[in-house]
Order: sequence, then C-alpha cells, then structure tokens
Amino acid sequence: MSQPTYRDLKFGVTRVKVRDGVPGTHYLMAENVLGDYPERLSDRLQHWAEQQPEQTFMARRVKQADGSLGDWQHVTWGEAWSRARSIAQALIDRGLNAERPVAILSENSLEHAMMALGCYVAGVPYTPASPPYSLVSQDHAKLKHVLNTVTPGLVFAQDDRYAKAIAAAVGADVTVVLAQGQLNDRASISFERLASTPVTPAVDAAMAAVGPDTIAKFLFTSGSTKMPKAVINTQRMLCANQVQMAMSMPVLAEEKLTLVDWLPWNHTFGGNHNFNMTVFHGGTLYIDDGKPTPALIGETLRNLRELSPTVYFNVPTGFEAIANAMKTDLQLRKSLLAKVRMFFYAGAALPQPVWDSLFESEEAELGERIVMGTGLGMTESSPFGIFVTSPNVSAGDLGVPTPGLELKLIDVDGKTEVRYKGPNITPGYWRAPQETAEAFDEEGFFKTGDAVKWIDETDVHLGLKFDGRIAEDFKLATGTFVSVGPLRGKIIAAGAPYIQDAVLTGLNMKEVGAMVFTTPKVRELSQLGDDAAMADVLSNPAVLAHFQTVVDELARSATGSANRIARMCLLAEPPSLDKGEVTDKGSINQRAVLAHRADTVAALHEDRLHHIIKPA
Repeated sequence: MSQPTYRDLKFGVTRVKVRDGVPGTHYLMAENVLGDYPERLSDRLQHWAEQQPEQTFMARRVKQADGSLGDWQHVTWGEAWSRARSIAQALIDRGLNAERPVAILSENSLEHAMMALGCYVAGVPYTPASPPYSLVSQDHAKLKHVLNTVTPGLVFAQDDRYAKAIAAAVGADVTVVLAQGQLNDRASISFERLASTPVTPAVDAAMAAVGPDTIAKFLFTSGSTKMPKAVINTQRMLCANQVQMAMSMPVLAEEKLTLVDWLPWNHTFGGNHNFNMTVFHGGTLYIDDGKPTPALIGETLRNLRELSPTVYFNVPTGFEAIANAMKTDLQLRKSLLAKVRMFFYAGAALPQPVWDSLFESEEAELGERIVMGTGLGMTESSPFGIFVTSPNVSAGDLGVPTPGLELKLIDVDGKTEVRYKGPNITPGYWRAPQETAEAFDEEGFFKTGDAVKWIDETDVHLGLKFDGRIAEDFKLATGTFVSVGPLRGKIIAAGAPYIQDAVLTGLNMKEVGAMVFTTPKVRELSQLGDDAAMADVLSNPAVLAHFQTVVDELARSATGSANRIARMCLLAEPPSLDKGEVTDKGSINQRAVLAHRADTVAALHEDRLHHIIKPA
C-alpha cells in the first residue's frame, strides 16, 4: 500500500537529547536552543499596530435584536492599540494591581479582548472566569471562590445576563463595567466610557515597567474534588511559550495567520495558546460563537463555510461534528480545506473513525491529507509543552518537548510520570503556598501527574505517547493496576459515535466497571424522538443491544482483568458543572464523577442497577 501524501508542513523539532539521572529517572530536551523572546506581549501589540494599523485584528458577528448573528464587526490593529491604551489608563487611574486585579465575566468577545489587552499594557493582571460559573451555576460557588481568591478591584461583564452572578458574588466596593445593558440594583460604568479614557504619559511608563516576572493573568484550573486553583501566568511564561510554539510549529510564522476559533479564553487553550498566538504573530482571529454541541455546532459550520483558516484548532467532539458534516457539505469542505496547513486537537483522545473520516474528505477534495497535530500541555505550562515530530500521528502520540522545556521522566507506581521545567512553567498558585510547594519536586520540576511511554523505545526522536493520569489509575482487589487513560480511549473508540466519555470503576474490587455518558446521537438508536426522557432512551432495547456489542467487542480484545470491562451502565443524568463533574469545554472529571456518584458505583458492582450490561 502506498504511503499517503500530506500538504506540506515543516516540523521544527525532530531530534532530542536524553540523559540519565538516578535509577528510574531520565531527562529529555529538544536539540534546538530556545530563541530570544520579548519581555512583554504588549510589545507585539504595539509592533503590529504600527506595521499594519488597518488590518483586522479580531472580528465577531453582531448579535441582532432577534438573537440571530449578523455581519462581522471588525476591530483593526490600530483600533485595538488605541483602545488598549485608554483602558490601561483607566486601570492605572483606579490603582489596580496584582492585589486588586481585573476579573472578566464574559464569553469571548471584542470587548473582552480589549480588556485583556488593556491589562497587558498597564501591567495589571486579569482573570477570566468561566461563563458557566455565572450563567449556568445555581449557587455561584465557584465564581465566589474565584473572586475571593483574586480579590478584584474591577469586574467587567459583557452584559446584564451576568446581573444575578454579580449580585451574588461581587462586593459592593468593586467597580463594575458593562459592555451592554445596565444593572438595576447597583451602579456601573459603560465599557465605551472606559475605552475612551484620555491617555497620559502614565500609560507608557506603566508599560515600560512591565517585565518578565510581571503577572499577566490568573487562569483557574478546572478543579476536581477541590475548588479550582489560580495558576499564576507571568509575561515570561506567555512570551517564551509563543516562541516555543513558533519553533515547534513553523507554519505559524510562514504566512499571515487566520484563526476561526470558539475555544473559551478562560481556558489556556483558547486564552493563551490561540489568543496570544494572534497577538504575537499579527494575525486575525474570527470569534466563532458556535460550539461543538448539537445546539451550537451549526454556527461553527456556518463560519467555516465562509472563512478559510490557515491553521485550525478544536477539541475531538468538534472535529467529529466537522468530519460528519464534510461527508455531504461540499461548500464546508472546500472553504475549510482551502488554506489550512494544519489541524490541531487537544483536550481528549481523537477516535480513529473521526481521523479516518477527516482524511477521506481531505483526499476527496485535495488529493492529499492535512496533518493532524497534537501534543501535551496544561494551564501550568502556558500551555504548549510537547508536540509531534512528523505527519504520521497515531491516537495517543504526544511527541517531543518544545525548545527550552526540559522533561523529567520518573518512575511512579509502575508508570512513568512526566515533569516540566522551563521558562513557560508557572511559579505557582496565587495565594496557595502549600499547593505550590506540593506541585514541584526537589529539583524544581513541575509534577504534571501525566503518565507517558516511548512511542518506540528504539527511536527516542519519535518522542512520547500518553499513558493516562497517575492519579486516575487504581488497583483492583487482586493488586492489579488499572490504567485508566488508555482503557477509556478504547471504550470511547469502540462506542463511537454514541459515547461521550466513560468513567472507570472498580477501586479495591474484583472487576473493572464503566459508567458511560452518551452523546445525543444515542437518541437515533432508540428512535424515540427528541422529547423522550433520557432514562427511557437508555433503557430502549435497541440501545442496550448496541452497547452489548460494545462490551462484547471490548471483552474479546481484553488481555486480563485490568483491561476487561466486566460491567457497564449508561448514565441518564448528565454531568454536573456545579459538582465539578464537567468543564465548560465538555471534558469529564473522573474523580469528581466517582465522588458524587458513589452510590451508583456501589450499585453497579453489587448488581443493584437496572440494565447492567455484561460481556456475553
């Protein structure tokens, strides 16, 4: 069989250096030396504003009176620089600093972007809070935790949809800025007023005072059974990481960057990786108000029919929806594939059927494939850390470290944990000295909790592949370790496209079980329609029959008790945001689900649930 051809893409790091430490410890670095990076991101904003003031920096569709989205509203680089300086002046006038930073309650928006840039210029940290903490949560507990942790002096909210959250969590002494609407029970000032503040020499002085150790933002972790932690993001981290990314992914600097992106800026993937990428490279970011959910994916597809990104980032569920649509939507296929040089996924495993479907559409349209890049990163690494070395990527492959990042590979409980040290690594968690101390080892490496293996032990230059999370793995009563990450991946792949995620059970028990969250497509199996209760859908004979085949297939491929699913149940109750079971990107938190559904776990293993599915 002939090898597939790919649209040309250069890989920046293809060789590594390995050195041995004490027994059970190895160190891994790229052969490439990290290049120089600026002291502050605002230098790049100023550079591009002077070089290309009329080019679009960012655009978003205007929301119309009926709630629909109309034409694009553009902000040029010159306008962004001017507005950022005015906002910086307003922040300086109010004496804001790391002890009294800015908090942002907003989805991705042009005003959100201008607030962030104003903070970069003024050297005032900001924290973007997850919108569901305000708009979905009923008790606002996580929002209160976020604001109590950072103690903001100013809160920006996109509109009066956030009024309830502001009333519940924002102190009366905190200035509130609104982009649209007004609050009935407290004073606020308009974003336009803030963004038109007359600029004084204090702005240039403040920007010049920003250095590598200046805190740029606080990004909160998703949280598991504990409340989220505030990860300190310094200018050094963010600037170094953009150079690291450009060295690992040269495509970012080879032509004018165009992004079409929905990934939320309160997460590091959207807010650091992609937002800062646009600032650093002088690109254009089109804000996609879609999302990989049944209700919102249509907006993403609409945007991609109209716009042609040069690189495209998404999570696996997003690529799955796009792959399905491209089978029949020829305009989508033509537009999305016209200029794109690289796809990139992160956040979870990409099922092989999705991969195959994308390749099929690409070859039909172009006669070649688009490289699907991936790697490993986290909020604490800014986030870019590890990236693949060639187009021949398989599910689970991570690749090699980006220049300037040293990996420490250390044996932990029969697995190999990867740890990080480099200029893109956080100095710690804000106002959490104990958690900070626990996060680093005696050599100053950040303990990721991620387990890895060599892709090929005979060729270290191919790099690493993912081997699950150390903390998720558990032992059966027999003493046998269950490697959760790889087994979850097998379950999701075997049940595609009907399984969103699987939570593995069996700690100190004889067998491994699985609690499954299904995708909306499972309704198609039941043929009961959209109005049927989910409990009725999941107990439908056709649905149970399908999952019986999944369990049987998994059993046939199992090699022992540690990777054999002995019992499975389908969960009708969706994962809860307030309980920390799911993030607003849709990823499932294993530990939180197990903690909050302990009764279901026990009933599954004691045969007290209806419709337990076991291998035939």
